[in-house]
Amino acid sequence: MSSNEPDTWFRFVRAHRCLIREIERRLAAAGLPAYAWYDALWGLESGPEGTRRMNELADVMAIERYNLTRLVDRLEAEGLVTRSRASDDGRGAYASITEQGKALRKKMWAIYEGAVDELFLSQFDDTQQRLFSDALERAASAARSSGRAK
Repeated sequence: MSSNEPDTWFRFVRAHRCLIREIERRLAAAGLPAYAWYDALWGLESGPEGTRRMNELADVMAIERYNLTRLVDRLEAEGLVTRSRASDDGRGAYASITEQGKALRKKMWAIYEGAVDELFLSQFDDTQQRLFSDALERAASAARSSGRAK
């Protein structure tokens, strides 16, 4: 890449880190848990009947399984999720969001959504949002396909 061209990858990574850091700051200022809690709760709530297999939740969140297990342990201790064993596979486990978890996720969303609208989405017009969203989806798809091809 020539030095005159923008470093799109670096700018994307830096923007993501800065935005997540600011979302974390706003959540903490509101007395709410860390962003990872929101991500896990939304991953569950958006699943069929608020439930996902643990490995599926790890994929949805793009998080390593061992990190997810510790996170779900904390969420379960707070009464935000429940876990159960898969009846068809003794090694498999499911996590489900509770009503308390749904209520917390909605409180967190109010802060999170405001930050995303103000700091990120407002930087793009509708056409730019669509183009950027499509490009990000293509990049994610390419990365997922690349990992499966090997």
